[in-house]
Amino acid sequence: MPTTPLPNPPQLVVAASLAAVQGVLLVLLAVLEVAHVSAEHLSLGVTTSVFFAVYGAALVGCAWALTRQQSWARGPVLLTQLIQLGLAWNLRDYPGLAVPMAVVAAIVIAGIIHPASMAVLADDPTGSRRED
Repeated sequence: MPTTPLPNPPQLVVAASLAAVQGVLLVLLAVLEVAHVSAEHLSLGVTTSVFFAVYGAALVGCAWALTRQQSWARGPVLLTQLIQLGLAWNLRDYPGLAVPMAVVAAIVIAGIIHPASMAVLADDPTGSRRED
């Protein structure tokens, strides 16, 4: 008898959505970096752009995987949020940037570690966490 997956808890959906927005913003930063690459700093500009584009695309992919209840995506998204908290701390002299970064990171972390999200993302080879 086929089983259907448990519905995604709202906390997980919010966390995945915010992570996807972060990924899109990283891709946008990559495009902006390419647009401002100078001949003097060509290799730095290109490698920075490629890094932001790949990281942003990977983050969007992880956010999508979270909504598909893939537990492997939890780690990269949490690591990204921890990095973002560190960046927010470094930018604390610019509260207009640091506060939103910290708030978004905290919301994503809270959404992923929420017990309902953890239950849906738990590795379960027996399939017992699925609804019949």
